[in-house]
Amino acid sequence: MALKVSGRGSIPPFIVMDVVRAAAEREFERRAVYHMEIGQPGTPAPEGARRAAHEAIDRQDLGYTVALGDAGLRARIARHYREYYGFEVDRSRVVVTTGSSAGFVLAFLAAFDAGDRVALAIPGYPCYRHTLSALGIEPVLLLAEAEDRFQPTPELIETAVAAGGPIDGLIVASPSNPAGTMLDRDAMAALTAYCGSNGIRMVSDEIYHGITYGRRAVTVLELDDDAIVVNSFSKYYSMTGWRLGWMVVPEDMVRAVECVSQNLFLSPPTLSQVAALAAFDCTDELEGNVARYAANRERLVGELPKAGFRRLAPIDGAFYAYADLEGVTGDSVAFCRRILDETGVAATPGLDFDPVRGRRFMRFSFAGSEETVAGAAAALIQWKRQRAVVGQGR
Repeated sequence: MALKVSGRGSIPPFIVMDVVRAAAEREFERRAVYHMEIGQPGTPAPEGARRAAHEAIDRQDLGYTVALGDAGLRARIARHYREYYGFEVDRSRVVVTTGSSAGFVLAFLAAFDAGDRVALAIPGYPCYRHTLSALGIEPVLLLAEAEDRFQPTPELIETAVAAGGPIDGLIVASPSNPAGTMLDRDAMAALTAYCGSNGIRMVSDEIYHGITYGRRAVTVLELDDDAIVVNSFSKYYSMTGWRLGWMVVPEDMVRAVECVSQNLFLSPPTLSQVAALAAFDCTDELEGNVARYAANRERLVGELPKAGFRRLAPIDGAFYAYADLEGVTGDSVAFCRRILDETGVAATPGLDFDPVRGRRFMRFSFAGSEETVAGAAAALIQWKRQRAVVGQGR
């Protein structure tokens, strides 16, 4: 008799990892690859963070911390809100997590019950809806449009309520993945006001804060003290593999988050916490990384249209260009596979981010080096020219 396998694991795969595998196979064959498929900074953790980690290893002082995280790091994160955003966050509300991924698990478990309905805009980060589904929480997809900057609106939530009933939560990401768009203060205020009036808990993904172009991102905490914020050291701080993030939660939720964290994770990794504390003092190096992203962004905005990618979402922040392929292809999975095979440019099909319309979109990450982005742009432009010549020859 076969033993039962839980249905929680029957969530869709993360398609970008299939692209990563195909790109690795191409590299194994010693063929050129321009990595634009994954949102990983091409720079290492800042020097000060690496140095602090080495010193901690030499001290051999790497036991467990408490479940909420090291007190010194929590205090430094609270200070970051005063220095960067200009308002106070009490240290007691800060929770250090094993990456933002654990932060979302903790947020969803502490804020919602099985059967609750949580809304999120698509296109959006696929792990939101997959994690919600695995936890027995219903993801409610809001089909955001370009005119909404692919962001949620009160009107979209109203439509979802009319179609399926009350909404218990809303996930917001500004800057977003994959579109790179942001909500300005007025748009964020409209969402917080609507959610506050309708008993909807907001969960704000702010992991791309610090990587913006022209204006600073608005944190939901400026407008809604009952919201949950999830942030990470992976993107701005260039510490993806260190698997460390943080949350800011309402006071009445701290104990619930602590209890869940104690049982699921014990504590976040101590070595990473030591490094993260030092990373806050590496602003010059980190801002240099953002300047490189800005240069890559400018290059892509200028070059991608020459390669036939003319319909790009506004890139307000993060390090992604989200391209509408209407009139080019209706199958972005096959199209991305063909681009990788014929140009070496690895990019992600939009189906990862939008299960409804994603076959018409694709995402380019420009988190890598300027050389990678320049090489990819040149390869795509040359590919377009070659296709045009072949078409004329027919």
